[in-house]
Amino acid sequence: MAIKNKEIEKAAKYLSERDKTLERIIKKFGKCNLQPRKDYFNALTESIIRQQLSVKAGSAIYKRFSAHFNGKPSAEALINTPGEILRTFGLSNSKVKYVKDLAAKVHNKELSFKNIEEKSSDEIINNLTKVKGIGVWTAQMFLIFTLCRLNILPVGDLGIKKSIMINYRLKKLPDENALRKVASKNGWHPYESVASWYLWRALDE
Repeated sequence: MAIKNKEIEKAAKYLSERDKTLERIIKKFGKCNLQPRKDYFNALTESIIRQQLSVKAGSAIYKRFSAHFNGKPSAEALINTPGEILRTFGLSNSKVKYVKDLAAKVHNKELSFKNIEEKSSDEIINNLTKVKGIGVWTAQMFLIFTLCRLNILPVGDLGIKKSIMINYRLKKLPDENALRKVASKNGWHPYESVASWYLWRALDE
C-alpha cells in the first residue's frame, strides 16, 4: 500500500508539471485515493449491478444484494441463489443473467483471478469481456479501481468526456480520438488513470 501511495503522489506531481489544467484540479482536490482491492469477484459483481444506474440507485441495490451474502458474495453462493431472490433486491432480468454468468465462469475456472496482477491490462480486458454484461468500460473500471493500474485511459467514459469538454474548454464532447489527443498533448502517460480520477472529481464538483 505504501509503495502505491508513493507512486500516486509521484503521478500527481508528474501530471501537475505537464498539464496546467490538471495542476489546478489536483491543487483543488488534493490526494488521489485510488487503492487496490483484493475482493475481485465482489468488485465485478458490484460493477455489473451498478452499470447504467445513478449512484444512489446502484448503491441501494448493491447494499441489499451484499447484505444477503453477508458482504461476501461467492461464485458458488450466487449460482445457488434463485433469480427470483436476486430480482427482489432490484436487479433486472438481464443483470441477474450477467451476475450468474460471471459466477458460473469463475466457478468452472473459465475465468480465473490467480496471478491476475502479473497479466497485462489487455489480457485482463480480453478475459473479463468473455462474461456477459462486462464490456471494455467495465473491465477498465476494474483495472483502475480494483487492480489500481495507473495507466488506463477509459476513452468511452461519458464523465471523462464531459469533464474534458468543460475543463479544456472544448466546444463539444470529444470523441475517442479527440480524447486520446488531449491525453497525449498534455503528457498523461504513464498516469492516465490518475488523470482520469481527477477529471471525474472535477466533474462531480
